[in-house]
Amino acid sequence: MRLLALIALVLFTTTMQAEEGFQPLFNGMNLNGWRVNENPASVKVEDGCLIVQGERAHVFYAGDVANHNFTNFHLRAEVMTANNANSGIYFHTVYQDSGWPGKGYESQVNNTHKDPKKTGGLYNVQDNFTAPAADDVWFVYEIIVEGKHIVVKIDGKVISDYTEPADLKRPERQLSNGTFAIQCHDPGSRVKYKSFAVKVLP
Repeated sequence: MRLLALIALVLFTTTMQAEEGFQPLFNGMNLNGWRVNENPASVKVEDGCLIVQGERAHVFYAGDVANHNFTNFHLRAEVMTANNANSGIYFHTVYQDSGWPGKGYESQVNNTHKDPKKTGGLYNVQDNFTAPAADDVWFVYEIIVEGKHIVVKIDGKVISDYTEPADLKRPERQLSNGTFAIQCHDPGSRVKYKSFAVKVLP
């Protein structure tokens, strides 16, 4: 019965996303379409959630939607942090075998970890120092990129609103194109993701 209920939930969520123009990137059952780098054991799927906890790893979207190469988009996911958890969602990035992703932006996921940079900030670009969500509660995480403009929302509230300057001198952290990656930060950080979906924008 539990499996049937999970399948029904996945089908319902997928249908709702499709009606709104969102395409699911995570199927809620396995890591099909995703590629984990240096520590695959740090990423698992359980009860419809993609869970990160363990030695540093990043799980990159490598599936068929837009051939995993996005420029303008609206990303939406549900996220739940445990106490003292740190993670992040990278965009406009590219797969690499190890290390912190060197290309693209990181949108922070952290409500109570000792790092002062909290959920919804653009890491080391436009940081947020006040947690907009609580641990152990699902919150909706949205990232919208159009041209040189980035908006990050948590539960509908704008946390980051950033326009990349024309004279930017930061070659590795800039808008271009690429895929998404979810960060597993450390063994003490446990974060769940579900309903991970994207709407490709013109």
